[in-house]
Amino acid sequence: MDKKIAKKKWTNKKIASIALGVFFIGFLLYYFLLRENKSTLKIDPAKVAFSNVERGDFQEYIIQLGEVIPGRTYYLDAVEGGNITKIFKESGADVKKGDKIVELENINLRLSVLSQENSLNEQINRIRTTRLQLDQNFLTKKQELAQIENQLQILKPQYKRDSILYKKQLISKQVYERTEADYKYNVKRKIFTLKAFESDSTARVLQLKQLRSSEASMLENLEGVRQILDNLIIKAPIDGQLSSPQLQEGQNINKGERIGQVDISGVYKVRVPVDELYLSKIKKGLRATTEIANKTYELQITYVYPNITNGRFDVDMQFMEAIPESIRRGQSLRLKIELGNPSIATLIPVGGFYQSTGGNWIFVEDGTNKAIKRPIRLGRRNTAHYEVIDGLNPGERVIISSYSTFGENEELVW
Repeated sequence: MDKKIAKKKWTNKKIASIALGVFFIGFLLYYFLLRENKSTLKIDPAKVAFSNVERGDFQEYIIQLGEVIPGRTYYLDAVEGGNITKIFKESGADVKKGDKIVELENINLRLSVLSQENSLNEQINRIRTTRLQLDQNFLTKKQELAQIENQLQILKPQYKRDSILYKKQLISKQVYERTEADYKYNVKRKIFTLKAFESDSTARVLQLKQLRSSEASMLENLEGVRQILDNLIIKAPIDGQLSSPQLQEGQNINKGERIGQVDISGVYKVRVPVDELYLSKIKKGLRATTEIANKTYELQITYVYPNITNGRFDVDMQFMEAIPESIRRGQSLRLKIELGNPSIATLIPVGGFYQSTGGNWIFVEDGTNKAIKRPIRLGRRNTAHYEVIDGLNPGERVIISSYSTFGENEELVW
């Protein structure tokens, strides 16, 4: 009798098919759900720049161009206008204090000065005449008093004698009364004349004081008027080097017009225009360095100008030690100005990556020939480094060269 054979439910073929299906489904789940969905780009590591994240001193500074200018300058302004008649010193010449530089001529000014001199001289003469009259009146009064005193010296003894003689009836009453009247008249005359003299003397003292003051003022004004013509000759106010535009004889110079300047030789400072962005950080006392003839020199900010023009403000800087002998007025210097004191920070070098990332992310090497995109936050910067606020640790290795060829990829492999 034939025996019925039971059909197997789990054959090797079926098991293999199920296993293959499970593997395929698992692969799909891994690929779409579990595997990180990152775009990858293969690069040549020799064509990119790597750098280590470091911990060190961060000095914030800016690079600016400054101009060498004289440390002390005296400007030459025409106090009076006129035409140039003679040029004594040319631009660039060394001058001593008091040296003539330019002589001007102004006919109208000379006539005006002459008229003022005549007027002042007339006033001075009137004052002196008045003072002379006061002195003459004073002498006249004194002379009158002297005459009265002389009369009394004669009449007083005579009056006493006549009084005795009249009592003895040796002279007539008429003679006695005439002598008495003359004596008493001169006594009263002396009293009145003396009071008038004392009053006039007091007034005379005040008048003379006022006249002397007026005369001194007139003489001072006269000297000032004469000085006006001296102003037509422009002289050097100090020892130094003359700097002036091209002047020509016969050229008209207006009153108050600047015709040049005298700079003290060998004394220089540096004027630096700075972007207004740094206004809150720039202050007096900050230091800077510059290279001149392969030697480093230190400077210090001595003055910050408050005015802002076209988005920039100026600062003056002076050399902290000896002024370099080779510098000249108008020379440009490249200055590294320190903004405050250095501080400890996490640092990465400045590189081309910033143009693509804006400092918001960077590729970080993970040690397996791969670099992964990572968000970061940067702070201050100088010409050499960025300050890292968050996202990187000292010792990590990052790519700092340009990312322009990396596209939107999130991983770099090599």
